[in-house]
Amino acid sequence: MRTFQTRSGIVQFNIEINRSLARKVKEKEENSMKKVVKFGGSSLASARQFKKVGDIIRADKARRYVVPSAPGKRNDKDEKVTDLLYQCYDAASEGRSYKKILEKIKTRYEEIIEGLEVNLSLDHEFARIEENFVNKAGRDYAASRGEYLNGIIMAAYLGYEFIDPAEAVFFDNDGNFDAEATDKELAERLEHVERAVIPGFYGAKHDGSIKTFSRGGSDVTGSIVAKAIHADMYENWTDVSGFLVADPRIIKDPEVIETITYKELRELAYMGASVLHEDAIFPVRKEGIPINIRNTNRPDDKGTLIVESTCRKPRYTITGIAGKKGFCSINIEKAMMNAEVGFGRKVLEVFERNGISFEHMPSGIDTMTVLVHQSEFEDYEQSVIAGIHRAVEPDFVEMESDLALIAVVGRGMKASRGTAGRIFSALAHARINVKMIDQGSSELNIIIGVKDADFETAIKAIYDIFVSAEM
Repeated sequence: MRTFQTRSGIVQFNIEINRSLARKVKEKEENSMKKVVKFGGSSLASARQFKKVGDIIRADKARRYVVPSAPGKRNDKDEKVTDLLYQCYDAASEGRSYKKILEKIKTRYEEIIEGLEVNLSLDHEFARIEENFVNKAGRDYAASRGEYLNGIIMAAYLGYEFIDPAEAVFFDNDGNFDAEATDKELAERLEHVERAVIPGFYGAKHDGSIKTFSRGGSDVTGSIVAKAIHADMYENWTDVSGFLVADPRIIKDPEVIETITYKELRELAYMGASVLHEDAIFPVRKEGIPINIRNTNRPDDKGTLIVESTCRKPRYTITGIAGKKGFCSINIEKAMMNAEVGFGRKVLEVFERNGISFEHMPSGIDTMTVLVHQSEFEDYEQSVIAGIHRAVEPDFVEMESDLALIAVVGRGMKASRGTAGRIFSALAHARINVKMIDQGSSELNIIIGVKDADFETAIKAIYDIFVSAEM
C-alpha cells in the first residue's frame, strides 16, 4: 500500500484518484453513447477526404454507425459519381457504347482504394453492375451503386460491418417508404452490431428491386438509422459549418446558427434554405434525437445543433432568413365578405379544382388574398378567375405577378417587442415597398411579400437590422 508523509502528498494522491475516476466515467459514457454519422459526397470525393472522415470517426468512440454518400465532385470541373452512373446506365440499357464511362467510374474508386492502402478489389462488384446495367435493372439501381460501393470501401477502411440497405430499408411496391417495416428490421439487425456502415440513399421494394430516395436521400437514411438504434445524436457532416442565418449568395459570410428548433428549421426549409434533406427531420424529431450539422473540413467547428426544444437563448432576435421568388397574388374584394359563411372554402375549392395549391392566404374584413406559384398558375389563371366569379360573386378581382416571399424566423421574436416594426423600418429605409405581411399565431415567423426585383435588397436590409446591428 502506498503512503504519503506530507499533507500535499495526500492531496496529490486524492487528485490522481479523482482523475482516474473521471476518466473511467468518461470512457463508460463514450462506450454507452451511440452516434450516427452521415457524410456527404464532397466529404468522400477522394482518398484524402476519406482519411479526414476516418480521423473524425476515430476521434469519438460513440460514432458507431456510418452512413456514406457516393463520391462527389473533387473540384468545380469534376463530375459526381452518381451522374456518371446515370450516364453509364442510360448508354448500356439503350445498347450504346458505355465502356469508357464505366472505366471512368472504376478509376474513381480504384484511386480511393489505392490512396487508403486498403486490400480490396471491386472487380466482382463491377462485373455484376455491368451485367445488371445491360439487363436494364433500372435507373434507381444504377444511382444506388455509388453509395453501395463507397459503403464497401468505408467498411473495409474502418473495419466495420457492412449492411446493405437493400436488405433493411424497405419501400412498398408503389415506391412509398415503409417506415414501420424498416424501423423493425434495422433495429433487429443493429441490436447486436457494435459498429456498422450502412450506405445512404437507397433501399428495396418488397419484390427486391432497388428504390432510391430523392436526391440528397442519404440524409434520410441517416435519420432512419438514428431512430432505429435510439441514437443519442445524429451528426450530419457536409462541406459547411452548419446552418447559416441567410443565403451566402446574398449575404457575404453570414453568421452560423448555433441552435435551431425543428419548427424553425421547417419554416426556413420550406422557404428554400437547404442544408439537410427535408424528409430527414421527421424520423429523429419523433424520437427527440438532436441533429448536429458539421463541417468535414473544419471538424473543430461546433456547427448547428437542431433540437425539438431548447431553453438556450438565441444569439440574435431572429434565427434565420429565407425566401423564394416567383409568386403571384390574387386579390379578391367583396363587401361584407366576413359575414358570408363558407366564403374562403368556396374560393379555395376553385384553386383545388384546377390543381393549384396555395402558399399563403392573408385576409381582411372585405378582402382576401391568395398567393400561389406563378409558374403553376399562369396556364390556369383565366379558369381560376372565372371560377371565383361563379363561386362567390366578388366585387373586384385583381392579380399581381413577380412577387417574392421572405420568411423571417426565430423563437426569440416571441419575447421581443417591435419585431415587425423593425422589419418595416429596415425595408422603408431601403426604399422597398411591402406588398404583404403575414404573421403566424405561434409568433415564430413573419412572412413578407415584396417585388422580385427587391428580393436581395430586402434580405440584406433585414439581416443588417437583426444580425449586423446586434453583433
